[in-house]
Amino acid sequence: MKKNIIIIFVFVMIQQMAWAQSPEYIPLYKNIPGQKKSDNYKEETILRKNGTYWTSKVTEPNLRYYAPSGGEKTGAAVVICPGGGYGGLAISHEGYDVAEKFASIGVSAFVLKYRLPSDEIMEDRKIGPLQDAQQAIKYVRENASKYGVNPDKIGIIGFSAGGHLASTASTHFERVVIENKKGTSVRPDFSILIYPVITFGDFTHKGSRKNLIGENVSQDLIDLYSNEKQVTAKTPITFMVHANDDKTVPVENTFNYILALNKSGVKNEAHIYPSGGHGFGLNNKTVKDYWFDRLVNWMDSQGILK
Repeated sequence: MKKNIIIIFVFVMIQQMAWAQSPEYIPLYKNIPGQKKSDNYKEETILRKNGTYWTSKVTEPNLRYYAPSGGEKTGAAVVICPGGGYGGLAISHEGYDVAEKFASIGVSAFVLKYRLPSDEIMEDRKIGPLQDAQQAIKYVRENASKYGVNPDKIGIIGFSAGGHLASTASTHFERVVIENKKGTSVRPDFSILIYPVITFGDFTHKGSRKNLIGENVSQDLIDLYSNEKQVTAKTPITFMVHANDDKTVPVENTFNYILALNKSGVKNEAHIYPSGGHGFGLNNKTVKDYWFDRLVNWMDSQGILK
């Protein structure tokens, strides 16, 4: 009898520990800006053949928080933007898996499940994802003490179209598209862009451009969302990764962003791999190098992990 009681007690304790360590979901808004109601538009998540999860039709954006699990907290935090061509979110291998890696090095990680551009649920689909990115940075900065975060060490990372969103947040922060009564800065302190869509001009990913701003749009709008044209001296320090053989998002996206950063005197580091294609997440299996290790070295050299 005593044995059974002990076994039950241990099982309950393990369950409680697991629950305590489970990621926390944080709604981004009380009232979602520019939201239109649609009974036919409901969030969907599917498991793809490659074992990764894909989420689409997001109507209620949120953050999934991963607390630091490795040694001391560094005080740094990062908002993670999965890719998906602004048509979906590669939520597991460009979101949750990445968050676990950051947590393992003492960085507070927040996976952003952002709304995908849609006229059906948005008054202005062009700014919907940016609203969510700015709100995420604002939330983390305003709640920095709650999470043990230094409000001056809050960065953003994005993959593919999530890289476009992250680079938009890193260059459009003076164009605040959310309610911000406290005047909280929505500028990331550092930016990490992994095989990112940067431009909506030459070398763009046409699907991302079409999904965000539509077809047959003005050159002014194309230029506005071509983020290599929006870089200034205030753009945050940047780390970038791309594969030279990326056929989906050409490596010129990264090259042109580097040139713009250099022209404005913004510190940056880039790792261009000879192969790997597109969408490899944490693991470019065609090379022996592990880009996340290079990222950790860069973050440490910039004082982000101290």
